[in-house]
Amino acid sequence: MNLPSDKGASSSPHRRFRLVWFSEIQWDFLSTRKQRLLCRFPENWSILFIEPYALGRRHHWLPVKRGRIWVVSVPFLKSVPFRIGRLLNIPLLRALLSLPGMVLMLFWVAMLGFGSSKRIIGLSNIYWGRVAAYLPCRLRFYDANDDHLAFPGTPSWLKGSLDSYISSVHLVFSVSRELTSQLKLPTGLRTVELGNGVEFNHFAGFRFEKPAALSRLEGKILGYAGAMDWLDTTLMAATACAWPECQIVLLGPAYQREWWKKQEAINALPNVHYFGKIEYAELPAWVQRFDLALMPLLSGALKGVSHPNKLYEYCAAGVPVLSMNYCSAVERAREVVHVARSHEEFIGMVPEAMADRRVEARQAFARQHSWDALAASMVQELEKGWQENRP
Repeated sequence: MNLPSDKGASSSPHRRFRLVWFSEIQWDFLSTRKQRLLCRFPENWSILFIEPYALGRRHHWLPVKRGRIWVVSVPFLKSVPFRIGRLLNIPLLRALLSLPGMVLMLFWVAMLGFGSSKRIIGLSNIYWGRVAAYLPCRLRFYDANDDHLAFPGTPSWLKGSLDSYISSVHLVFSVSRELTSQLKLPTGLRTVELGNGVEFNHFAGFRFEKPAALSRLEGKILGYAGAMDWLDTTLMAATACAWPECQIVLLGPAYQREWWKKQEAINALPNVHYFGKIEYAELPAWVQRFDLALMPLLSGALKGVSHPNKLYEYCAAGVPVLSMNYCSAVERAREVVHVARSHEEFIGMVPEAMADRRVEARQAFARQHSWDALAASMVQELEKGWQENRP
């Protein structure tokens, strides 16, 4: 999957940089902040993207190129079933189970030319934290794109992995002030708030062909595009029942296997339709046909520190938006987005939100959150840090 890029981030063309990024998301599974930033790095940057193993998905056991970026799958502790439970609390056992993944990672790092101690190490997969903390490098940083300790099923020993890595970093990127405040950072450590953004032209450019699946639906379309695992299905069921003349369209992958089959609250409703993952290149053609774009996400500690890029994608597409008030980014968008404080208010606001015709205002708001600008800021901060950390 090659992501579109209007232009690369600025950089000094006479210096070569090598970046090894340990990711918690597979490159081809879900198009996220990491891919959109990295695909904009300048040509003098070489990047190795180490993705995790995930049961039931496609993997890259042999490295593949995504644009100029090397992608390779390496199994690590995250893939170990936690039903063996307390045995993983034994440090020696964890070290032994980690060893094959460590050896494979070091092999590909060396084979692909990323073994130099002048490299940059970036991490968003905290299961790799202890290992990444000890890899020789010129600069080390943490990308805090989520509260990674708040995910369901997180083992108790994972906090030690995150603490070990953070104690070794020179720089932290964070998607929100709320998330930054939760991190226990060393005094004086530089932190850069680098939120999420949008491929504005990708979502604003009109797609003439309406997806055939949508053409078969009668009535207004209330749509959600994103990962399914954070969807408030109780709210979706109530919305579908309250507005039976509307069609609820759900687009996106699920981390949980057979997610749709397990959603008994909504999968039997005649006006709720789940189309699964839509390729990023085709997504605007779907979103632009929404009569109302929905953000019915679960509230909680995890989502409260997030920064949803779907907010800007919806706005770039020009469609009206209705969201639950689950994070500060949504609250700050109130001038162009309809925001509900309760399920009842969300359901009742559907007609008002659907009638919103402020297309230009929404698109002007989205333009302010460009991936190009965010990538340029990240590159600038990394090059500055690399220069300041001369041996």
